[in-house]
Amino acid sequence: ASAILFSILNQKRQNDRELWNMIDSSFMTTLPDTWAINQQFILLAINNWDKEYERVFLGGQTCDSHDYYNSEANLNAVFLPKFSLETPQYIGLFHTGAYQESIGGYGGIQHCLIPAPKHVIIYREKTKNGEEEEGELVTKLFGKEQSYKSMLKTLGY
Repeated sequence: ASAILFSILNQKRQNDRELWNMIDSSFMTTLPDTWAINQQFILLAINNWDKEYERVFLGGQTCDSHDYYNSEANLNAVFLPKFSLETPQYIGLFHTGAYQESIGGYGGIQHCLIPAPKHVIIYREKTKNGEEEEGELVTKLFGKEQSYKSMLKTLGY
């Protein structure tokens, strides 16, 4: 299983009741199964657990009206720590990986020219005794974030 991490870029008030946290990517390109087949994922705040929480909606960066995390289809409201421009907020969606690359592709041209995200492998090294639980966390870059040059090359420029 894998996870996808996002940062919250900003928050906007849609009307009297709706607060929208805007992520630094797109649900349509990074997690296409959230809107295409209403796939459910475990969604957790990565940091700021000690802050007060608020109910929010999550939106992506594209201009498409479907680029949001459909919490109604997933039967759960999204509660995250209260947004602040001074304190970065990160969220994770867990147990992903089954369909993201096959539906959205990797390294190609994505919806609204959103670049493919960086792919990082995280694992625990085994200790001398062969125990993984006690080993150090190790990260390895699997794939860099897509550059504008690679996108232009794919388009034939």
